[in-house]
Amino acid sequence: MNVEERRLRVDVASAVGELGPGAIEGDLRMPGDPTGIVVFAHGSGSSRTSPRNRMVASVLNDAGFVTLLVDLLTVAEESVDVRTRRLRFDIRLLAERLIAAGETVSRLPEIARLPVGLFGASTGAAAALVAATRAEGVRAVVSRGGRPDLAGDALPRVRAPTLLIVGGHDLDVLEMNRDAAARMTCEREIAVVPGATHLFEEPGTLDEAARLATAWFVRFLAEPPEGPA
Repeated sequence: MNVEERRLRVDVASAVGELGPGAIEGDLRMPGDPTGIVVFAHGSGSSRTSPRNRMVASVLNDAGFVTLLVDLLTVAEESVDVRTRRLRFDIRLLAERLIAAGETVSRLPEIARLPVGLFGASTGAAAALVAATRAEGVRAVVSRGGRPDLAGDALPRVRAPTLLIVGGHDLDVLEMNRDAAARMTCEREIAVVPGATHLFEEPGTLDEAARLATAWFVRFLAEPPEGPA
């Protein structure tokens, strides 16, 4: 499949006062005749170069989705976070950055009218859920090995259909996802991948997570929304 690749830059105000304004960057991949956009939020200690998220994004590209893998902290903020580990858990900040990235990609003329979904891993899942309560037009959310519990009081306000993918051997996170799902009022499902631990490193487990995510986005982004004719 022919996929156009480009770098996307989003100017942001710094979350650290002495740093001044900066920019976050993302890798945009656009297949021909796309049916939707999926914006990725990676987890703490990871980046847009995460091989796991890039693999899932590639599967989504093959299914006809535009993907944006974006770093939610500026380079200067990342250097601060390496020392303090504070910004990676600032879910409100990460959600704001995710919204800004989604709005930027949605303004590109060739894909401006496409429906948008969010994909989050680890703490990025909490940012995606908070962003879904504040950004207009988010039609679906997928979490892989996520920490939706960190979305806190935003959970009951999520309206976008949400899929929570968890490894069968990731027992603590599975329990957190079950508790979070119980607090949500939107359409939601928990998909347990047998044999998978937190990073889905076991053979075939990441492929299954990618298949589940793709099916969810096809259902809620590629297909017309249900409603009166």
